[in-house]
Amino acid sequence: MADHLSYEQSKKMVFRGLGLLAAITLIEVFFSLAGKGHISWLSFLSEGNFMVYLIGFILIALSLYKAKFIIYDFMHMKYEAKGLAMTVLLPVGLLFWGMVAFFQEGSVWGERRQLIQDKNNIEVQAAPPTVSPIERTMIEQKAVEVRGEDQ
Repeated sequence: MADHLSYEQSKKMVFRGLGLLAAITLIEVFFSLAGKGHISWLSFLSEGNFMVYLIGFILIALSLYKAKFIIYDFMHMKYEAKGLAMTVLLPVGLLFWGMVAFFQEGSVWGERRQLIQDKNNIEVQAAPPTVSPIERTMIEQKAVEVRGEDQ
């Protein structure tokens, strides 16, 4: 760290950061409640796909800002060498990529759920009983004997 802060300055920065994180969290909660229609005078926000996607985008942007703030300020990554910062940030990026991939896979399974349930409910017809060659020969012999008795 090139800039050394006094105890009072450090304490002021920590409380400023906590206040910023608390304010962003309150904004996120407000948008979440408004987007789900729980705030009656903002119920129009829960109508229409555009507003739902816009609120979702706002929530994602605020969450990413909070993550960046925590990593750079509270974990002091802005003071570290670029290589060390990348060893922390690269796994975070891979984790984000993994979450997107798993959500995509889950949505595909969700879309196919009805098809899978329909296939599970299909009644299977019983297959005709199998007859061994020896049993078939015996049946044919009995049929010939019965025909011979009838004549």
